[in-house]
Amino acid sequence: MTAKAKPRKRKRAPRGLNREQAHDLYARLVQDRPDPKTELDYVNPFTLVVAVALSAQATDVGVNKATKLLFEEADTPQKMLDLGEDHVRDRIKTIGLFRNKAKNVIAMSRLLVDKHGGDVPDNREALEELPGVGRKTANVVLNEAFGHPTIAVDTHIFRVGNRTKLAPGKTPDEVEARLMKITPEAFLKGAHHWLILHGRYLCKARKPECWRCPIEDLCGFKDKTPAPNS
Repeated sequence: MTAKAKPRKRKRAPRGLNREQAHDLYARLVQDRPDPKTELDYVNPFTLVVAVALSAQATDVGVNKATKLLFEEADTPQKMLDLGEDHVRDRIKTIGLFRNKAKNVIAMSRLLVDKHGGDVPDNREALEELPGVGRKTANVVLNEAFGHPTIAVDTHIFRVGNRTKLAPGKTPDEVEARLMKITPEAFLKGAHHWLILHGRYLCKARKPECWRCPIEDLCGFKDKTPAPNS
């Protein structure tokens, strides 16, 4: 009687870059962009939270054009309430979902005046209570306005996290959790900006520019784009 062959153990897919590789990756992104900043125009925490909320399904360039006059007229919640929903809607009508976003801006402003004395709160729970503000927007505001070590996972960071294998995950929450775990403390404050700008200008969705990428040799992406005319 012959012995049954033992079933082969399936090899587990690599979980991602290790801490040493993650440190090297961030160090190179720092060299590439030493002073990363948001590309949304704002003058204070209130205009920042408005700009980030408006940026959903819109480009930063488009939002900046729409808010230029708006923020000159209203840079506080009370001033925004004084403008009224119709005026806000007219100012932001060039960006997507502008009608619903105008309602949220006014509702957000009213809640800030009534509950927070016109100030933007610097804690996640209170921020996520504001109309039009979800976890991603709250993370951006906490990081940019108040210096908290948060990472807001948008489409760019979700792509970079998975493509590079720095933070593989099936959902934005999974990618965020992995990034918070793998990112060295020294890079946490700027990680959001380094990753989003890397995704926006180099690690693009359709055709990543791998031939000029500073982390190309660390990246776990297999189908790297060759240099043009190579």
